[in-house]
Amino acid sequence: MFDSESSSLQVVPVDISEEMKASFIDYAMSIIVSRALPDVRDGLKPVHRRILYAMEELGLSPQKAYKKCARIVGEVLGKYHPHGDTAVYDALVRLAQAFSSRYPLIQGHGNFGSLDDNAAAMRYTEARLAPISLEILKDLDSETVDFQDNFDGSLKEPIVLPSRVPTLLLNGSSGIAVGMATNIPPHNLTEVLNGLIYLIDYPDCTIGELIERIPGPDFPSGGIIQGRSGIREAYETGRGSIPVKALAEIEEIKTGKSTKANAIIVKELPYLVGPEALIEKIAELVKQEKIKGISDLNDESNREGTRVVIKLKRDAHPQSTLNNLYKHTQLRQNFSVNSLALVNNKPRLLNLKEILNHFIEHRIEIVTRKAKFDLKKAQARLHLVEGFLIALQELEKVIKLIRAAQSTEEARKNLLSQIELSEKQVEAILLMQLRSLTSLEGEKLKAESEKLLEKIKELEALLASRELTLAKIRKQLGEIKEKFKDSRLTKIQEDQTEINEEDLIANENVLVFLTAQNYVKRIKSSEFESQNRAGRGKGGISTAEEDDLQTCVNANMHDNLLFFTNRGVVYSERVFNLPEGSRQTKGKAIINIIPLLPEESITTMIPVTKEGTISNTEENQDKNRKHLIMLTQKGLIKKTTLNSFSSVRKSGIIAINLTEKDQLGWVRTSKGDSHLILGTQQGMIIRYSEEGLRPLGRNALGVKAINLRTEDRLIAFAAFAPSEEEELFLLLVTNDGYGKRVPLHEFREQQRGGIGLIGTKFKTKNSNLVGLSIVREKDQFIIVTANGVVIRQEANNIPYQSRMATGVRLQQIDSTDQVISVVKIGESLIKEV
Repeated sequence: MFDSESSSLQVVPVDISEEMKASFIDYAMSIIVSRALPDVRDGLKPVHRRILYAMEELGLSPQKAYKKCARIVGEVLGKYHPHGDTAVYDALVRLAQAFSSRYPLIQGHGNFGSLDDNAAAMRYTEARLAPISLEILKDLDSETVDFQDNFDGSLKEPIVLPSRVPTLLLNGSSGIAVGMATNIPPHNLTEVLNGLIYLIDYPDCTIGELIERIPGPDFPSGGIIQGRSGIREAYETGRGSIPVKALAEIEEIKTGKSTKANAIIVKELPYLVGPEALIEKIAELVKQEKIKGISDLNDESNREGTRVVIKLKRDAHPQSTLNNLYKHTQLRQNFSVNSLALVNNKPRLLNLKEILNHFIEHRIEIVTRKAKFDLKKAQARLHLVEGFLIALQELEKVIKLIRAAQSTEEARKNLLSQIELSEKQVEAILLMQLRSLTSLEGEKLKAESEKLLEKIKELEALLASRELTLAKIRKQLGEIKEKFKDSRLTKIQEDQTEINEEDLIANENVLVFLTAQNYVKRIKSSEFESQNRAGRGKGGISTAEEDDLQTCVNANMHDNLLFFTNRGVVYSERVFNLPEGSRQTKGKAIINIIPLLPEESITTMIPVTKEGTISNTEENQDKNRKHLIMLTQKGLIKKTTLNSFSSVRKSGIIAINLTEKDQLGWVRTSKGDSHLILGTQQGMIIRYSEEGLRPLGRNALGVKAINLRTEDRLIAFAAFAPSEEEELFLLLVTNDGYGKRVPLHEFREQQRGGIGLIGTKFKTKNSNLVGLSIVREKDQFIIVTANGVVIRQEANNIPYQSRMATGVRLQQIDSTDQVISVVKIGESLIKEV
């Protein structure tokens, strides 16, 4: 300290600990306020605010040409942000990256980088404002916000922007200050504005009601949020952890001209996870043998989106490998929400409702200040218009006074002293052009005066009423929503503890299609209306090369579908979890749904209600069918109770033990006293009672069902109640599209294990039997071909014929196609589909 009296320096003792504490607090608050944390009102940090303001001053609107980023960075550095050019350019780049910002505020031209690569140098890239930024900067010139001196006091800059959109929620924010940090996720504009509008209408609403409108974050990279509990905690407290996983599917891909392999295809990644970083992590885990079964990794991402192909080894279990990837890599990670923002220049942790309320209050202030500015402007203009009207009324006197004056100052004094006008009105009159003195201009002035009075009245009413102010804000939000609305990118999976998904799904009737290469999909039965006999049918599924449709089953959306495989294993999945498709799509690889092993395939699908009874879509629609009868390719048969399959693990359970080289072929339901009908490819039919089959456990082998001829094989079997024999018929369909109905009494009951009776004759030597079904007169059935063509017909259109007849043409079949399946739709379902 300098003492002027003694002209010498004095040393003042200071406690260093107190000095360090005070200095550190000052430094920390400077970092928090001026660099690291966003303002809750416009959702921007100072560097972002200064970039947008500088670009607006440069006139870089969306309609104007791009300008070099180096020019923009120089403008920001030289006028408003006295920090490094790297910090400014990095912030500008982030505002232009579609994978970083849900709604980019800047349009970039040139290489603005990717999740794995940096942007090009600022001398190579160009930028201009994005359309949504105009909503952030709108009304900045209408005294809506306060300005402050820049770093050297030579210019003014806005303290906050008059943003019409809640940027803090739309693009989120992240930053690390001294002793605190913020991490706010991005959201969908339509949802956030819906939440704001609802809060304006119902200011006392709960956060739970807001969550109905804003269900969760919406990341620009898509992905899947697992559960809603983390979202609710973050919205209610300001802090929470939201688990996000990649969108990955298991598909079969070509690895050569004639070879295929399973692969995990990653189509969407968690927020800010790059495909190259992911591949490096997976490669490291494979090298360390923490993850096995991966043969190759490829990044096939392009402008259309993310695509990471993880090729699997032949013996790998795809679902297990995918689960390990979710566990050990960035395919699944938590987004830690910390909603910290500046409120009156002080950091505060905010919940969802508080963030929205602060934005609404900000908008109220902006709309109010804009109204005051417009009112002041309108009043000033009205004052001048009133002066013009007075001058027109006193036109002769005004002209006389002006002409008599020796100078402009003398004319001003004469007008002020002899006519009731203010100085501003007199100044405006002296500047009037002669054309303003016409009667037409007078009428225009009167009309303008009336409009100004009306506008002033509206503005005064707006300033006097909070309700009118909120209504104006609500209208503005609606206009912005219509202008920028888009669909959600990130999906949200329900918690298992929350509402059951089936409560939101209609229990409608569907057809489930399965191809030989295990692609599955479901289609509404109503897609296939009944057609006449001998028609061509409709496409039911689009199959890949060397893939044929294997089977299709009738089910309800709420059913459990039991999948029996050739290995004698059964899996279970809800029908509504199967992928929905159109008649033109090929479906989804079933390995994404159930964990099939290599060389394992589905042979039969049985729909079962969630109560454990046979679905009413099954043959005969008899819920008293409480047994499953299984038939193997080598002609062994076994009966097991249905309740043995009431609890099927995700990994499957054994349905039947098989002898060497035998496979499970078919599974049907029965009441316990049914008669069984078995058919072979060569048209042999055997009928016997199931009462000779005692129920066996799941691990038991079967007994001999039929004596097969050389080169013959089983193709199907059905069960029916003998008491209903008189009203039932056996529908037989051949591979070349011929079929007939045969009365059941033509097939006498025989002993199990016999050779059977001839059931049909064939048109050609290449014809064979492919399907049989027990039908009534009013039943309908669906014929499906290998190429995916489907035709639906009524049983009563098919004529009765004897066992020795060849049948009639049911469907026109192309030379390269053949019938592979017959599916019955019972009488009770015909009105529904």
